[in-house]
Amino acid sequence: MTDDRDPGRPLVERIGLAGIALVMSALFIAIAVGSFAGDVPFLGVMAAIGALMTLWVGAVSVFRR
Repeated sequence: MTDDRDPGRPLVERIGLAGIALVMSALFIAIAVGSFAGDVPFLGVMAAIGALMTLWVGAVSVFRR
């Protein structure tokens, strides 16, 4: 349930949060690629999942009111 008195985050703040999420997910992707190249598939899978989750949260922060 939303409160009509709460204006939500400004657009520039939501875009900034999404930018931070993009940088963090790029780091997770780099770890995943390095892990798969170094024959450590468990760490690669976990880093790839972390990248997907970070991208999802960044997208939610932009499209939420």
